Amino acid sequence: MSSAGQSNCRSIISGFPSPAQDYEARTLDLNERLVKRPSASFFMTVTGDSMESLGIHDGDLLLIDRSIEPRPGHILVALVEGEITVKRYQLKDQQPFLCSANPAYPPIPLEDLDCQVWGVVRSVIHEYPV
Repeated sequence: MSSAGQSNCRSIISGFPSPAQDYEARTLDLNERLVKRPSASFFMTVTGDSMESLGIHDGDLLLIDRSIEPRPGHILVALVEGEITVKRYQLKDQQPFLCSANPAYPPIPLEDLDCQVWGVVRSVIHEYPV
């Protein structure tokens, strides 16, 4: 202590800093992180088990981007014969199909069906029960 009775010690941090320390001033904004084209994007909740092996589960939230041109391998949201579906777009013998990731559901051949592609799935948000 100094003669005036005040301490010359300074506060120090002991241990490892928090990993969140760099982000304290920022807020978490999933729109900023995930939505690339806001005017062409929308969210949708999944119902069903046809895409579970690709990590899309019942109750998950999908981010769909309508501005992406669908290509084979993309996961699409489409209106097929009046029903909304989430499936992987594939070509088999140059014919377009919407395919499930669950073998219990057969591929949907798109030839001669009324099909409107709503967009390409860009992200899946899966919540764990806690």
